This record gives sequence, structure tokens and C-alpha cells, in this order.
Amino acid sequence: MSLRLSTVILPYRRWQEGGRTSWTRAEQLGFHTAYTYDHLSWRSFRDGPWFGAVPTLTAAATVTDRLRLGTLVTSPNFRHPVTLAKELISLDDISGGRVTLGIGAGGSGFDATALGQEPWTPRERADRFAEFVPLLDRLLSEDAVSYEGDFYSAHEARNIPGCVQRPRLPFAVAATGPRGMRLAARYGQAWVTTGDPKLYENGTPEQSIQAIRGQAEKLADTCAEIDRDMTDLDRVLLTGFTPDRVGPLQSLDAFVDFAGRHMELGFTEIVIHWPIPDSPFAADEKAFEQIAMEASAQLR
Repeated sequence: MSLRLSTVILPYRRWQEGGRTSWTRAEQLGFHTAYTYDHLSWRSFRDGPWFGAVPTLTAAATVTDRLRLGTLVTSPNFRHPVTLAKELISLDDISGGRVTLGIGAGGSGFDATALGQEPWTPRERADRFAEFVPLLDRLLSEDAVSYEGDFYSAHEARNIPGCVQRPRLPFAVAATGPRGMRLAARYGQAWVTTGDPKLYENGTPEQSIQAIRGQAEKLADTCAEIDRDMTDLDRVLLTGFTPDRVGPLQSLDAFVDFAGRHMELGFTEIVIHWPIPDSPFAADEKAFEQIAMEASAQLR
């Protein structure tokens, strides 16, 4: 089994001032997928330029041919399944069926209050996510959907002609808790983790590996409960949030060692951040490009 290597391109640059170049270069470097964050603003980038995920991915679709495109991740914090489904079907059509929807329950960052609401508790986020995912699944798979839930409604929502990818575009479900794991097992074509956030500041790489192993085992148990074949579910690691941080991007050898240890846990795709100077994702661009071009061959 060979490892798929993907990247995250944060939407902080104007399209004509370097934004476009990153996406076309990602295809040239051979990345499997280029994702972007679906936020209204994010962390230290809040007071600077930040562009919308779906328009950015639509633009990227028009300047690439082979590169898969996706969000990592979209959440219910400011999205409604009905309007999101229409945008995703349009994006899937424009890209010729190259879209993956990374989707998660969301967090307590700026998105959580941007529409004027109080931030939801973790339980409230999980409750909404449990309704959001099945409804979005239907909206992307059926021509017409009506639904009345506790949090979301749809009244004869039409989504003709549907996705280019059938029965719908793939979901990559970010989850660590039991409810999210069940959604990943039932609706996901992939499972996404960033590791254990409690270890980010003071943990060790070895502790991170053990924590991620535990997450993967819980996912396997959840799949077994519903008779889901684990081989049908890709495992995706979004890097940059484990104790290693940017260490794996310092050299090709460092990345191959890092990726190899996670491949042993069953991961099929590893996602690295496109370098951003003077940020938590600062990295040597030459090392980054060498990793992009050579790492997968060493990890077969």
C-alpha cells in the first residue's frame, strides 16, 4: 500500500497575488488532494485577509485538471445543509467530480459566534452534527428532500442533477468521540484526525502515536458494531497539531520517518500545510517540495 500525500492551502492570499499559484503548484508537485479550511476567520489570521472556502475551491477547480479538492473541515457552525449541498453539487460539477467534503462538528473559535449566537457546548455541537451529516447525505444523494428535525429543516429541496460522483461526493469525517466515530463509520468514505489536542503543548511524539492508535482502535470497534468493512474507510491524518508540529517538514528523512510510523497505524493519507512564513506553519519551501515529490515513493 502506498501513502497518499495531500496539502492544506489556507485561503489568506488574494487570488491574483499568489493564491492561484499555490493551487497550480500543488498539482504540479503531485499532491493527491489540496484542501482548504472552511472558516469565516481563523486564529492568528483573524485580522488579516481570509477568503471563503467554496469560492476558493471553485477557482482552484478552473485552474487544475487532476488535483482533488476539498474542505478540511466544514462544520455546522455557520453552514446549513440545504444551502451547503447546493454549493457542493455546483463545485463537484465545475471540478468534474474532484471534490471531497471534510466535515466535522466544529469548535469554539470565531466561527462559533460570528452569526451573533452564543457558542454551543460540545454536547450541542455533537447534537447538531448528528443531524447535519445524515441530512447532508440525503441532500447530495436524492433529487428532492423534505425533513423536519430539531435543528435543521428542508422543504422539497431540489438538487438536480446531483453530484458528478455517485451516489454523492465522498465525506471525510473528522471525529474522536463516540458519536462522531459512529457518523464516520456510517457515512464516511474517510476518517480524519489531528491527534489528541491535549498532547499538543506538553506531550511527546510517542504519546501522540499511542493516542492516535487508541482512536483508530475505537473506530475499528465502531465499524465492527455496524458491520462496516474497515478497508472501505480511508484514514487521514491532518498534521501540524501533534507534538511534532513542523518537525516532520524539516527534511525528507524526517517526514518519511514520521509518515512511516503513522502508516503502521493504518493511515492511508497524510496532509501537510502549505508553508506560510511567520506563522505556525512556517517551513522551508525546498524541503516541502522535496517531500511532495519524493516521499510517497519511499513509503510504498
